[in-house]
Amino acid sequence: MKPRVRFAPSPTGPLHIGGVRTALYNYLFAKQHGGTFILRIEDTDQTRFVEGAEAYIIESFQWLGLKFDEGVGIGGNFGPYKQSERKEIYKPYAEQLIANGWAYYAFDTPESLDTKRKEAESQKKTFQYDASTRSQMENSLTLPENEVQRRISSGEQFVIRFKYPENTDIPVHDLIRGNVIINSNLLDDKVLYKSDGMPTYHLANIVDDHLMEITHVIRGEEWLPSAPLHIMLYKAFGWDAPQFAHLPLLLKPDGNGKLSKRDGDRLGFPVFPLLWNDPKSGETSSGYRESGYLPEAVINMLALLGWNPGTEQEIFSLEELVNLFSLEKISKSGAKFSLDKAKWFNHEYLQVKTADQLYPLIENVLTTKGITSTKEYTIKVLELIKERLNFTNDFWEQSDYFFVAPKEYNAQDLKKRWKDGTGEKLRVIDRLLQQDSAFDKQAAHDRVMEHIKANEWNMGQVLNSLRIAIVGAAKGPELFTMIELIGTAEVHQRIETIIQKIEN
Repeated sequence: MKPRVRFAPSPTGPLHIGGVRTALYNYLFAKQHGGTFILRIEDTDQTRFVEGAEAYIIESFQWLGLKFDEGVGIGGNFGPYKQSERKEIYKPYAEQLIANGWAYYAFDTPESLDTKRKEAESQKKTFQYDASTRSQMENSLTLPENEVQRRISSGEQFVIRFKYPENTDIPVHDLIRGNVIINSNLLDDKVLYKSDGMPTYHLANIVDDHLMEITHVIRGEEWLPSAPLHIMLYKAFGWDAPQFAHLPLLLKPDGNGKLSKRDGDRLGFPVFPLLWNDPKSGETSSGYRESGYLPEAVINMLALLGWNPGTEQEIFSLEELVNLFSLEKISKSGAKFSLDKAKWFNHEYLQVKTADQLYPLIENVLTTKGITSTKEYTIKVLELIKERLNFTNDFWEQSDYFFVAPKEYNAQDLKKRWKDGTGEKLRVIDRLLQQDSAFDKQAAHDRVMEHIKANEWNMGQVLNSLRIAIVGAAKGPELFTMIELIGTAEVHQRIETIIQKIEN
């Protein structure tokens, strides 16, 4: 059977890049084997639902260019693909587990459970609802059947818990981590179904994976502790379990703990693919798209955070990643996020884009600055300064002087380059630049150089002063190419402006 994999986020907020990487690895695995990549929204916990989160998830993958074959917003033969729309499916499966002795009703109130926890704490122990304690609790294992039915009929609150067999070794085979054995006595009887008619993640996840014929579950390391329960649920239902692969965590840049939004805020980088405006708190979080990253660069960066092809190559197209990807080459240990490496990837991808391809992104930058410019002129500027860009958002900082005259000048550069008589020398250079009605870059270059040499002027001092007049600092691309693009009339005006500001 060709693999069927799913990415199943919960709409509880913005999509973390760790989740994007999980989706990417699922995509690469599916495409390499001619399989199916599915989007399922797991929204069983309605108390944590956040308005707009589902649309945000879908838009993120549209921007990244990762296309689902089935799922929410796409359709398919295994829908609906949103768990809240599958609500009626789960109850018969919960009841089947009870009938088969794999689950039981539990009527314990939050207050009674809290009392048990406090009693355990007073003895310096941790309370766990499991094989050793379930016989002391209010549930269908300890209450007469007629009492259980009376409580259910009267509308008393209950949950359905999984019933682990006592002292049983549960083998977990992971495609990345190998074999692990967990004894059931270490595990608590997880809640599978709530009296509000909604299943918990554990039951809905297993039922949906079975009904959607999922063959491989590729998910984050944080779900590894749930693997024994999921494997036992498959056994309880008599179903074949999919193969599991648990991905290493994305770590903070210092490697100390899981990468969080707080780390991004503190160190100045996004941890979400798109800008997110939290409808509850009003807080805004930055996104890779709005920070000037290209989606291809984000995909490439994330692919190598935890997976290594075994070569020195670092730049991969999505097609190359599909061909090379394998679960066997995923690391068992966490992968440290590096802002410098993220910048490097984006810089590399910007360089292979033509100025024409980058123009739509740059046009938006100019619009936000209130600048009106022709496409032809902007593309010429892009071609000159593209190699200086790490992000599309760097465009204005690197090129503002092509669109507006400098209003101030770098003090350190002025102190080093502007000497007595510099203003008059720049006026001479200006006349040499204006000599021809049609500007000829090479001819103007030769005239200026010959004049500087003939008069034994300090070439670095004069030319850098001219650059400061045009740019506002001793920076920028080749001087005469810049003059040709800006125009000699504008250069004349900028020379006069700096002379007036400095010498008067």
